[in-house]
Amino acid sequence: MIALVNTSVSMTKQQIRTSVAGYADAPSPEAFERMFERDKDSLRDLGIPIVTVDAGGHSDDVGYRIDQDAYALPAVDLTPAEFGVLSLAAQFWQDKTLRTDISRALTKLRAAGAGEVANDAVAGLAPRVRAVGDAYGPLLDAIEALRPVSFTYRAASTGEVRDRTVEPWRIAARRGGWYLLGFDRERQAPRAYRLSRIEGRVRLLGRAGAFAIPDGVDVDALLGARAGQEQLAALAIGPERAEALRARGRSDGDGPGSGPRADGRDVVHVSFTNPHAFADEIAGYGDAVVVLSPAGLRDAVVRRLAAAAGLGQAPGTTSQDHPNGTTSTEEQRG
Repeated sequence: MIALVNTSVSMTKQQIRTSVAGYADAPSPEAFERMFERDKDSLRDLGIPIVTVDAGGHSDDVGYRIDQDAYALPAVDLTPAEFGVLSLAAQFWQDKTLRTDISRALTKLRAAGAGEVANDAVAGLAPRVRAVGDAYGPLLDAIEALRPVSFTYRAASTGEVRDRTVEPWRIAARRGGWYLLGFDRERQAPRAYRLSRIEGRVRLLGRAGAFAIPDGVDVDALLGARAGQEQLAALAIGPERAEALRARGRSDGDGPGSGPRADGRDVVHVSFTNPHAFADEIAGYGDAVVVLSPAGLRDAVVRRLAAAAGLGQAPGTTSQDHPNGTTSTEEQRG
């Protein structure tokens, strides 16, 4: 690509072979032809417009160049607020496959003149989405190619593990997690799947273009239906603890200044729609948060804390024998 971009007119196939590193290692003219055609097709698949220039003579005189007018991008002119939003969005992509590219892209944008005040527009904001996981890449490829997929999925409500065959439509981030939206062939209905509950490898099936994504897929409606109705949880939160939960809720009484409970905790009401995901989040705070209501959420948190308390136990012992992690479990039960 660099060679064709920098040629003044065009380059013949032989000129490309002698000037581009790697082609000289081809053991035969036939091997070079295969390499050249493969790389030329790869560039075109990436959207890079390679133009063939016919010199009107022998086939060896045919040249190649990149159409600069079709290839070059206009100057990037971002406002500080726009660059701030890009910087915030980049924090979503922390997996190793994308981190390096994103860091380089932001560095180039800064060098192009994004203002130093760019981060002011998003000061105090931070993404709260968990890691994407290994399923993301294959699912994105399947959506682009319109190919069905199959995977093993662990249901949140029952823990049942089953194989699913899905026509993937969209991938969306909501409420701290990543979700696949698509058409479940077994159930013959649209469904949403949390990527963190996909176990093992995602397998692409069939040929490309096997289905069509319907127009106007309502992401919020599908995820809302999956999560259920909104509920309100009453949480007793320790002083200066679990600030993320405090920020999403409202304090009991007339406002944040209302008096704490006798045990020093503040009562905060937080709305939620997915009890399983919310129980996971609360359990992660350990003894900092006690669920007062509803009872189902409290029981779900207790189960998670009890399981966590037993992870490091020797055979034949109980959680009462281990002070670490027991206080929060017993307090939730009490």
